[in-house]
Amino acid sequence: MKTRSKPVIAVRKLPRQARSIQLVEDILEAAVRVLKREGARRFTTVRVAEEAGVSVGSLYQYFPNKEALLFRLQTDEWTETGGILNEILGDRRRPPLERLRRAMLTFFRSEREEAALRVALDDAGAFLRDAAETRTHKAEVKTRMLAFVEEALPDVPHQARVFAADFVMTSMGAVAKKITEQGRSRAEVDTWARAMAEMHCQYLTGLAKRQPAQRSGE
Repeated sequence: MKTRSKPVIAVRKLPRQARSIQLVEDILEAAVRVLKREGARRFTTVRVAEEAGVSVGSLYQYFPNKEALLFRLQTDEWTETGGILNEILGDRRRPPLERLRRAMLTFFRSEREEAALRVALDDAGAFLRDAAETRTHKAEVKTRMLAFVEEALPDVPHQARVFAADFVMTSMGAVAKKITEQGRSRAEVDTWARAMAEMHCQYLTGLAKRQPAQRSGE
C-alpha cells in the first residue's frame, strides 16, 4: 500500500532585499484574492502567479507548492489574530467578562474570514498538525487563555483554572470552525459568537461564585 508523501510547507528562501520582499507580499495578496474568487478547490500556484503578474518560476523561488503558500497565509493569519486577541484579553482597563465577549466576537469573525483557507488546507491537514508553527500557535493560544482565566478567577484553584481555560478555548474553536464552514452570514456568525460568549461568561461567573462556598465548607 502506497503512503502519501508529506508536502513541503516550508518556504524555499526568505526575501531579504526590498524588491524580493515586495514580490512575496504581492504573491500573498494575490493568493488571498484567488482563494476568495476561485475557492479552495480551484486554488493553484499557476492562478496565483497569473494574479500577481509574476512567473510561476518566481513564485517557486519562495513557495515550492500551493501547500507552502497556503500555510504561509495561515501562519500570517494566526499572527494577526493572535496579536488582536492578546490586546483585547490583556486590556485591564476593561472588566474580564467584557474582554471575553469582545475576544469571542473577534475570533468568530476571523474564523469566518479564513474559512476558505481552512478548506484549502484540509488535504494537507494531517501533516500540518505536526508542523513547528502549528505547535507554537497552539501553545501561544493556551498560554494566552490561561493568563486571562487566572486574572479573571484569582481565587479559583489552579487546576480548575487550567481546565476552564482549556474548556473555553476548545469549545470556542470547535463551534467557530463548524459554524463558519457552513457559509453563514456575518450577522449569523455574530449571533453565535455572542451566545457562546454569554455561555462562557456564565460558566466563569459560576466558578467564581462557587469558590467561597467551597472554602467555607472545608
